[in-house]
Order: sequence, then structure tokens, then C-alpha cells
Amino acid sequence: MGCFECCVKCLGVLPYASLFATILLYAGVALFCGCGHEALSGTVTILQNYFEVVRAPVETLDVLTMIDILKYVIYGVAAAFFVYGILLMVEGFFTTGAIRDLYGDFKITACGRCVSAWFIMLTYIFFLAWLGVTAFTSLPVFMYFNIWTICQNTTVVEGANLCLDLRQFGMVTIGEERKVCTGSEKFFKMCESNELDMTFHLFVCALAGAGAAVIAMVHYLMVLSANWAYVKDACRMQKYEDIKSKEEQELHDIHSTRSKERLNAYT
Repeated sequence: MGCFECCVKCLGVLPYASLFATILLYAGVALFCGCGHEALSGTVTILQNYFEVVRAPVETLDVLTMIDILKYVIYGVAAAFFVYGILLMVEGFFTTGAIRDLYGDFKITACGRCVSAWFIMLTYIFFLAWLGVTAFTSLPVFMYFNIWTICQNTTVVEGANLCLDLRQFGMVTIGEERKVCTGSEKFFKMCESNELDMTFHLFVCALAGAGAAVIAMVHYLMVLSANWAYVKDACRMQKYEDIKSKEEQELHDIHSTRSKERLNAYT
């Protein structure tokens, strides 16, 4: 019976809004990082096998080196938002009204208010960052969608001589000619390969994960704003209770003094 009561009490303390936002954030970040990493690996395979892109010397920043940098950035994003989700959950626990049932009335300090405001500001910055990540992720989705559409309609473009030139996307320098045309053997091999179809759908999943992270950030902003309003009201109520308690104590002292004076006068 004691374990059951403890479980019920813990369920009452859970900040469900923060928990939902954390689950959504973790799902979005995991989808973006996992699918994005594999999509970048598939892009490297496509560039090397069908566009004959070779890795430049170490001191030169080429498209393959930038893809490697993006992979390391993905590792950092996954680790950072794993920690950030835990911090927001902890903040949700200590600003939930039900926590007082477990620990009693707590004092709202200036530090607690500053922490809540800091989380709101930081979450808003991350919200803008994820909007930028979503917009950036839509670019390879659009590019792969065009390539995938051309491959799905090879009979329609059979008479046309369409070429996919990497110079148009800024992936190689103007002096390098890295292109695949619709009538070439490489084009048909690329369209029939699993890399193109898999990479396109992985980028779509990564875009969906970035969108889920944006929604999670919006949800966090709503939760943190509600918590900030609660902390602000609790602070005002705390000041009111302190003033009321002080006035009652002063009235009690005045009544006690008068009673003693009357007793002394009577005696």
C-alpha cells in the first residue's frame, strides 16, 4: 500500500506538459540526427560514385570536408539537446504547483526567477536556431526531390538532354565539371541504385525531425511562460502573506501590551 501511495504521489508531481515537450524534443532530435547523418553518408556515396568527386587535400575545404564537419555538428546537437531536455524537465519539476504537496511550501527566490527567465530566453534562441535548421534541411530535400522526380519520369525526359551539374549548387568550383546527364549510363545507374531513393527519404525524415524539434521548442516556450507566470504570482502571494503575517503579529503584540496595562491598572 505504501508503494502504491508513493507512485500516486509521484504521478501527481510529474509536469506532464514538460514531459510531453521533452519526449517530442528527443524524438525530433533523434530523427534529425540519425536520418541526417545517414543521409549525409549517402550523399558522399552518390557524389563519389556517380559525379566522380574526389576528396581534396587536407588544407582545402571542399564539399566532402564540409559534409564531415556537418556530421560532427550533428553529434554535438544530439548531446547538447539531450542535456538541455533534462534541464528543462528538472525546471518543470521545481516549478510545478504539485511539488509543494511533497516538500511543503517553498520560498521563491530571486535566483529561481532569474533561472526561469534565462530558460525562456535560451529556449527562444533555440527555437530560432531550429527554424534555421529546418529551412537549411529543406534545401537538400528540394534538390533530391527534383533528381528523384527526373528519375521517376525517365520516359518523359528521354528526348531531352537534362544535366545535373554540381556547379549550379556551389558544391564544386567553376573550373571543375562534375555533371550527370539524362542520356548517360551513370544517370540510369544512379536512378536504379538504392542510394538515391534512400538518401532522399532520409532527408525527408530529417526535415520532419527538425519540424518536430521546432514544435517542441514552441511547446517549451508555452510551458516556461506559464511557469514564469506561476512563479511571479507565487512571489506576489508570498510577499502578501509575509506582510499579512507581520501585521497580525503587530496587532497581537498591541493587544497583548494593552491587556497587560489593563491588568496592571486593575491590580
